[in-house]
Amino acid sequence: MTTAALLAAAVQFEPLFGAREANITRLLTLVEQAARQGAKLITTPEMATTGYCWYHRQEIAGQVETVPGPTTGRFAALAARYQCYIVLGMPEVEAGTGLYYNSAVLIGPDGIVGCHRKSHPYISEPKWAAAGERHQVFDTPLGRIGMLICMDIHYVETARLLALAGADIICHISNWLAERTPAPYWISRAMENGCYLLESNRWGLERGVQFSGGSCIIAPDGEILATVDDGDGIAYASLDLVGHPRRVLGEPVFRQRRPELYHGLLSDSFLWNPADFFTLYNHRPLPAGRQSIISVLQFDAGNDIAGNVARMAALARQTIDQQGSELLVFPELAVTGYDAPEQRAIALESPLLRPLLQLAMTHRVWLAFGLAEQDGERRYNTLLLLGPEGVVGHYRQIHLPQAYRHWASAGDHWGVFDTALGRLGLLLGHDALFPESARILALEGCDVVACAAALDGGFTGAHPGSRVGQNYPIPTGADPLHWHLFRTRAGENNLYLAFANRCHAEAQGGYSGVFGPDTFHFPRTEQLRWQDEGAATLTIDTRSLAGSGSPTNVVRRKDLVAMRQVHHYRPLLANDDASTRGTDAGPSGG
Repeated sequence: MTTAALLAAAVQFEPLFGAREANITRLLTLVEQAARQGAKLITTPEMATTGYCWYHRQEIAGQVETVPGPTTGRFAALAARYQCYIVLGMPEVEAGTGLYYNSAVLIGPDGIVGCHRKSHPYISEPKWAAAGERHQVFDTPLGRIGMLICMDIHYVETARLLALAGADIICHISNWLAERTPAPYWISRAMENGCYLLESNRWGLERGVQFSGGSCIIAPDGEILATVDDGDGIAYASLDLVGHPRRVLGEPVFRQRRPELYHGLLSDSFLWNPADFFTLYNHRPLPAGRQSIISVLQFDAGNDIAGNVARMAALARQTIDQQGSELLVFPELAVTGYDAPEQRAIALESPLLRPLLQLAMTHRVWLAFGLAEQDGERRYNTLLLLGPEGVVGHYRQIHLPQAYRHWASAGDHWGVFDTALGRLGLLLGHDALFPESARILALEGCDVVACAAALDGGFTGAHPGSRVGQNYPIPTGADPLHWHLFRTRAGENNLYLAFANRCHAEAQGGYSGVFGPDTFHFPRTEQLRWQDEGAATLTIDTRSLAGSGSPTNVVRRKDLVAMRQVHHYRPLLANDDASTRGTDAGPSGG
C-alpha cells in the first residue's frame, strides 16, 4: 500500500570531521525535529556520521560500523518512536569480509529495511571503500523507495534501474561540490524518471573541500518543492504518490522504451584507449579531431513546404556568412511543419528539398533538419543529414510520442555518421528525453549529437542564487537557465549536443543551444538562444595534443562514460520492468 500524501524531509548538516559521537547526537536532534513536524521519510547526507575526506583505509578504521550496529540501533529507536523512515549516510564495515563501504541505510519503525552501498565511486572512495554490488527498491507502507549516493547519480543508468524497478521516491544522499545546487543532475534524474527525489547534501569546508549544500525535494516534473541553501537545516515537502502519474512532459515514457535496441548500454567502449578501440581492425576509425563551428537555428515552420525550405535556406546562408558555420541544425519537422505534418509527408529524394541540398554542396556545409518522410506505404518522423557530398544519411525516430503514433512508424536503427567534422549522432526531441538514447550514441564514439526538437518546455529551470562561497569561476548568482536538460545530456555523455528546438507564440518552446562536454567547466562551454527566432553558434574542439597516443580531449576520452559500472545495467534491457505496470494510474501502480 502507498501513502497518498506523505510529508518528507531532507536534512542538511555539516559533520565535524572524525567526531562520530558529536555528529550522531546532532543528527538525531535534526531527524527528531523533522519527525516532530510529521515527516514520515527523512534523509541525511552521505557520510553524515563521520565526515568525508579520509586519506586511506587506516585513517577511517575507527569510524566504520556494521549494519545493523550501535548507530543504526539509535536511529531505529527514533524511527519506532515516531513511526517514520530514515535514510542514514555512514561508513559501513562488512563483518564477514572486513570490507568498508560508503553506505545509505534505510531504517523503519521495525528496524533495518535495507542498505545501498555506493556503486559508482568518486575519486576519494577507492582510497578506503569497496564499490557496492547492486541497486534495490524497497517496499514500504510509504511507497517504493530507492537509494543512491552522490556520484551514483552522475550515471543515467542508476536512477533508471530504480525507476524500472518501480521506485516512487529516490533518496539521494551526497557530499556534492564544485557547483551551485540544487544540482542539474539531481533535477534531470527526477524529471526523466518521473520520480520524486529527496536530496540531502552536506555543506561547509573540510580538508580544503567546499561542499555546496542546496539540499532539496524535487517533484517528478523537475520542480524544486523546497530547498535549504547553506547551513544546517531541513527542507520539507508533501509528496502525492498516488495522484502523480509516472510521465515525462506528459508522455508515458516507460511504455515507450525500446529495450530491444538498448544492447549498447552494456558496452564498455571507453574502458580501453579510444585511439586503439575505435581503430581496431581498421573498422570505422574515428575521424581526425579538429575545430568546427556548429549552429542551431530556432524558428517556427508553417504548412508550406516550399516556403519553409526557402526560409531555412535564407537563415542558413545568413548564419554561414556571419558565423562561418559548418554544421547547421534545424528543428524537428522544420520542412513539413507541425499542423498535421503527415499530410505533407515527402520522400527523401523530393525535388522540394533540392535548394537545401544545393546549399550544402555549394557552401560545403552539413545541414540536419526534420521532416515527415513518406517511404512507400509508411511514414516516419525523420532527421535528414546533408553534406558537401550530398545526402549523408537519415535517422527515423525510434521513440514516438503519443501525438505521432497515428501516422508515424518507429525507426529501428540509431543514426551515427562519420563526417569531416567528427562522428555525428542524430536524435529527435522525444528520443532525447530517454537517457538511454544519447548514452548509446556516446558509446558509439560520437563527438556531436544533433538533436532536432519540437518540445514546448518543461526542460529548463531557474536558480535564485546561492550564499555558498564557491571558488571562482563557479557561479553563485541568480540564473534563469540554471538547469537545462540537454546541457545535462551533453555533460553526462562527454559530447557536444546541438539542440535545435521549435519556437512559437502558443507555447514556451525555444531554448535551443550548443552545449559542451563538461558541465563542471566554468564558464560554461555553450551558446544559447532564448525564445526568439535565430541562431546560436559555438566553436567546438575535438583535437588532442599533438603526438599523444591517447586522447587528451574529454570528448574523445569521455572520462565520465569510461567510469560506468556496466555489470549493473542488464535490467535496462528487460521488457518486464515494474514501472510499466499501472503506469497511467500512478507511479506505484502494479
